[in-house]
Amino acid sequence: MLNDLKNKQKKLAVIGLGYVGLPVALEMARQVSVIGFDINADRVALMQQGIDPSKELDSTAFEGCDITFTNNLDVLKEANFFIVAVPTPVYANNAPDLTAVKKASETVGRVLKKGDYVVFESTVYPGCTEEDCLPVIEKISGLKMGVDFKLGYSPERINPGDKQHTLTNVIKVVAGCDDESLQVIADVYCLVVKAGVHKATSIKVAEACKIIENTQRDMNIALMNELSQIFDRVGINTYEVLEAAGTKWNFLKFSPGLVGGHCIGVDPYYLTYKANDLGYTSRLINAARFINDGMAKYVGEKAVQHIIANCEKVKDAKVLVMGSTFKEDVADIRNSKVADIISHIKSHFINVDVTDPHADSHELNEEYGYELCNEIANDYDVIIVAVAHKDYLKKDDAYFASISKQHGLVIDLKGLFRNKIELRKYWSL
Repeated sequence: MLNDLKNKQKKLAVIGLGYVGLPVALEMARQVSVIGFDINADRVALMQQGIDPSKELDSTAFEGCDITFTNNLDVLKEANFFIVAVPTPVYANNAPDLTAVKKASETVGRVLKKGDYVVFESTVYPGCTEEDCLPVIEKISGLKMGVDFKLGYSPERINPGDKQHTLTNVIKVVAGCDDESLQVIADVYCLVVKAGVHKATSIKVAEACKIIENTQRDMNIALMNELSQIFDRVGINTYEVLEAAGTKWNFLKFSPGLVGGHCIGVDPYYLTYKANDLGYTSRLINAARFINDGMAKYVGEKAVQHIIANCEKVKDAKVLVMGSTFKEDVADIRNSKVADIISHIKSHFINVDVTDPHADSHELNEEYGYELCNEIANDYDVIIVAVAHKDYLKKDDAYFASISKQHGLVIDLKGLFRNKIELRKYWSL
């Protein structure tokens, strides 16, 4: 398989060209012939023009790539090595939503041939690839894993907005259904991953490693968020406490904040779902999720309390929220907890303006029901710096004073302006 791919006698396909799939497809396309498949025709059209719909990669990333972008199954049939990188979100009740990964499995089943390889990168609970996806592939294709085709798993480690830890320089975990497939999958990824690969002992182990990477971060951030609420009552600044504690060699440097997006705020639910299915209730992971999911309301309530204490007419009060994406310097708004802050404030009939240099106003309206404001006013009662975009680092004390009332409060979630705000009241996590 490896030599056939390198000689371009066989093709590799990536199914799902979002923030994970597209970088994989483009890097592979510098070494082998690639088919980039996505069901969204509009996204395919943009990529055919060298435009990343996720706004993570610039046009130069498409240069020198042997890749065909398509949503046509007949074109996809030309591939022999399939990488599935579709999203795996959760439903409103936080149960895993496997719709996309199962649909992708159906797609693979329709184009699979004897001798082909299928590798999943989508984040799932341990057992999902073999117990949920494999049966779909086998049923539709009429082929048998291990006999007719090989199955593998390699968890994605793409970090949106991070230009340092990229696909090529981060160790890739790989797993296969047998020793032969493990070696072939490892060799294929080594074509582009210069940092090398780690061979997991099974597909379930590889699935589990991805889940706990983000669950660990979720739990550590939850501790910081709980400490933040305690220290707020004590009357001390959390970041000052963390700076002091951070002088010890083995202190882990996490900070409080909103936990949104499609990884840390989602993946733990896949693990707790599987645990429940096996008759085990996870107390610690669920507690962390409860704390982190409650932070948006906690922040929103701080704004509401300030307005009630300082404004004669609450309905006339105005709040400016700076930043609406799920993290700094990205355009992705999926599962952004900023939307929950805005929703909580609006539930008190308070006016909210939102600004963001990266987010798309139309997408925000489609997803959350609000748009970006066209013009920033000069009479806000509360300003919430919700996302630490680099564009906001240029702002100063005078700027915040110029757009707020005398009693205005600056809520700075990431502590960007700690010890820099004097003309207005200041609060941070």
